[in-house]
Amino acid sequence: MAGRPDALQELSTGRLGVTGYRAGGFRIGAQWYNGHVLLLPRGVTAWPVQSAEAIDLDSLLPIREVEPPAEILLIGVGERPLLLPGELRLALKAWGLAVEAMPTSAACRTFNVLLAEERRVVAALLAIEDV
Repeated sequence: MAGRPDALQELSTGRLGVTGYRAGGFRIGAQWYNGHVLLLPRGVTAWPVQSAEAIDLDSLLPIREVEPPAEILLIGVGERPLLLPGELRLALKAWGLAVEAMPTSAACRTFNVLLAEERRVVAALLAIEDV
C-alpha cells in the first residue's frame, strides 16, 4: 500500500496504530476507514470536517470527552503544513493538550511512535487527496 508508515499494529495498550494510508482514507489495524478520522482511545470515528481550514473547536469536541484525558493531540492537516489559528491553539491548550499540526503522513508516523511509548495521544487526521 502506498504511503505505508512504519506501523505497529496492536500495542501493549490494546490500541491500534495506523497501518497504512492512501488517497481517501486510512487503515487502522486491519480495518480500512474512508475519509477523515479521529483516533481516540475507544476507537476510530469519522471526523466531519471538510478541509484543514474548517478545523475548529467544535469539530474537536469528542477529544475533550476522552478519559483519562489525552495529553497530546496530533492534527494531520493533509499534504501541506498549516498553522492553526492562535485562538484554536489557546483553547486546546486550556483543555490541557499539547497540540501539533503537521502533514497527515507525519501525523500517522508520530501517532504510532507515541502509542508505542504509551503516551496519552489522540489524533485528528485529514485524508490526503493523492499519494
